Parts: sequence; structure tokens; C-alpha cells
Amino acid sequence: MTEPTRRERTAKLLIAHLDALAQVASGIPHAETERLIERATVATMRAVELELLEAERAVAIWDAAHERHPHLPHVELEAPAVQVRLAA
Repeated sequence: MTEPTRRERTAKLLIAHLDALAQVASGIPHAETERLIERATVATMRAVELELLEAERAVAIWDAAHERHPHLPHVELEAPAVQVRLAA
């Protein structure tokens, strides 16, 4: 698998994960939603650290997810050598 293909696959997986999370968020307790958002944030940071996803692309994905699902909370992505704000 080529690097561009791997990065695109990672991006598609993150998009699908955030959409699924947004769909179930209204039906589960708030604390559970926060835990799932935190896990998605950590997974995103790891993908950026492992160069499976570019930081700018990660921000764009979280921004788009927030536009589609405005009830999702805002989070920040912090990774070594990468400090960007994400809207989730």
C-alpha cells in the first residue's frame, strides 16, 4: 500500500468514526460521549504522529465533522511538534 493510499484510508476511517460517534452520542450518557471523543482525539494524534495523517487534514476532518454535527464538543489536538486546534 502506498503512503498516499494509506493516508487517504486513515482519513476515511476517521471521518466514518466521527460520524458514527455523532450518531450515537445523543443516546448515551454525556460522560461516555466525552470518553469516546477523548479516544478519537488520541487516535487522531497518534495517526498524525505516525504520519498516517497530516495535521492539516486532521483539523479539516474534525472541522467538517463539527459542521455536520454541531452538538459534538470542541477538542484540541496536541502532538509533539504539532499544536493545532480542532473543532469536534
